[in-house]
Amino acid sequence: MRQSVFRKVLRHKLGLIGFIIIAFFSVIAFFGYLITPDQTPDANDIQLPLAGEKPGAEIKFIRIYDGTEIKSSFLKTMLSGKQDNFKAIPVKGNPVSINGDSLKIQLYTGSEDTTHLYGVFYTGATPKEKPQFETRKYYLGADAPFGRDVLSRLMIGSRISLAVGLVAVVISLLIGTVLGLFAGYYRGWADRIIMWLINVIWSLPTFLLVVAISFALGKGFWQIFVAVGLSSWVEVARMVRGQVFSVREKEYIQAARVLGFSNMRIMFRHILPNIKGPLIVVATANFGSAILLEAGLSFLGLGVEPPAPSWGMMIKEYFGFIVLDSAYLAIIPGIAIMVLVMAFNFLGIALRDALDVNISE
Repeated sequence: MRQSVFRKVLRHKLGLIGFIIIAFFSVIAFFGYLITPDQTPDANDIQLPLAGEKPGAEIKFIRIYDGTEIKSSFLKTMLSGKQDNFKAIPVKGNPVSINGDSLKIQLYTGSEDTTHLYGVFYTGATPKEKPQFETRKYYLGADAPFGRDVLSRLMIGSRISLAVGLVAVVISLLIGTVLGLFAGYYRGWADRIIMWLINVIWSLPTFLLVVAISFALGKGFWQIFVAVGLSSWVEVARMVRGQVFSVREKEYIQAARVLGFSNMRIMFRHILPNIKGPLIVVATANFGSAILLEAGLSFLGLGVEPPAPSWGMMIKEYFGFIVLDSAYLAIIPGIAIMVLVMAFNFLGIALRDALDVNISE
């Protein structure tokens, strides 16, 4: 019995490594805020006194009710995080209650002075809230100059990278497959026009094309999806065109014509399913390229808007720390990009071997 493609991929060493890495990042991206230490939207809990804290730092916080009631459903929390109803303040030592309605604490500022901070009463019908105490561990440290949890922002950044890759690949497949099918099947003037368009776009540097589309569409979350997708369909179209050239002359295609099937049915129900192997391989390679393009655009300030934690934007924000003792702030997201792109390349190699495809123009 012939082995399934999935088993072949898993038996391929590089494919297995790539699959595990992609699955790991996918789980993190899917569950998102449910598993991050910082569950605030965009993992943007700013703690200025903690700016530049080293990895592994444990900080004590006092959480004081701020008088707001923000409720968030499970689905909304998973998708966009939740705003905390308490104000978290880093402190030193143990806070001491004074007269039952105020707190005397030593702020986490390096100062030896104590500071009176907030009354714990608030207006409204609800009873008085007691302050809560907790200790947070910053496994990858806190960024500078905002003191945000680097691990949380890295985890949420994986969602942006994978989402951009997925949407960009879908857009490139839709455009490239349709144009490639028409060029390879009809040939003649249709092929000449489509190939002229392909050659024009192919002659432009991909990154410059993405930058131009980004300028035209503007900055934003969805604009970056479209910009990357519109720049990567050319490879798909060229590959599909070359595959259709060889498939359209097969006996079963000739039989379909004799039976009177329409050209659309022949292209999409008889030719397209028989070139899905090369399509899958190209889509996998384009996934990694899309992640790199998004990171490059974010590094240039043309990607998603702050404070969204894009990996490319994290590198941009922390680039100046490379020459200091906090170089890890820029190195960590850079390693994440490298590992994820490498994983998709490994998976693409395994799929190529498992499907035994020969991608031609």
